[in-house]
Amino acid sequence: MPVGLNDEQLQRIDEAVAVRRKVKRGGTLFRNGEAFTSLFAIRTGFFKTCLTTEDGRDQVTGFQMAGEIIGLDGIVNDHHSCDAVALEDAEVCVMPFDRLEELSREFTALQHHVHKIMSREIVREHGVMLLLGSMRAEERLAAFLLNLVQRLHARGFSQSELILRMTREEIGSYLGLKLETVSRTFSKFVEEGIIEVKQRHVRILDVEALRSIVNNQQNCH
Repeated sequence: MPVGLNDEQLQRIDEAVAVRRKVKRGGTLFRNGEAFTSLFAIRTGFFKTCLTTEDGRDQVTGFQMAGEIIGLDGIVNDHHSCDAVALEDAEVCVMPFDRLEELSREFTALQHHVHKIMSREIVREHGVMLLLGSMRAEERLAAFLLNLVQRLHARGFSQSELILRMTREEIGSYLGLKLETVSRTFSKFVEEGIIEVKQRHVRILDVEALRSIVNNQQNCH
């Protein structure tokens, strides 16, 4: 929520987003082609957004966690352009978009805030495109882990430990890598003492090493 709103304004925003929706693990929040009516603020849980490619493969386009907004893809054409699937039991606040726009026109602080959220999303997606355009496997995975831990840390979680809610296969799909490449790169990071892995639990032992893997790449350009 944006700062600088008075109690009455907050009350009205609260009323607009009073509806909550639970999504079971493996359940879908919205589907590709579905009419766009709302944005969703994730209260608890973890989602992936994905598309089915022409040859029937599942292409992961992003991962979203508690504290983030999902559904922005629907604004452009008034319908969603991907599926949003819960990777664990989740709960979202439903934010009817027309109501949000109405309130935004009234409270400039809210409008500014909504624009900021959208802008952050664009910057993040642009970062992913750069990542996929030019990076080797180690650089992609290092950047992915750094991004994930940074987003979790911004939400009050540990700076060095994370539980991967997604499978190695989903990470590969997102990063444009084969499953065996993802597994091999994880093993390489473990051997080099950069991370510790116990099933889905990852502990970053050397954050600087991850950063230098990514930065070396950027310095080459």
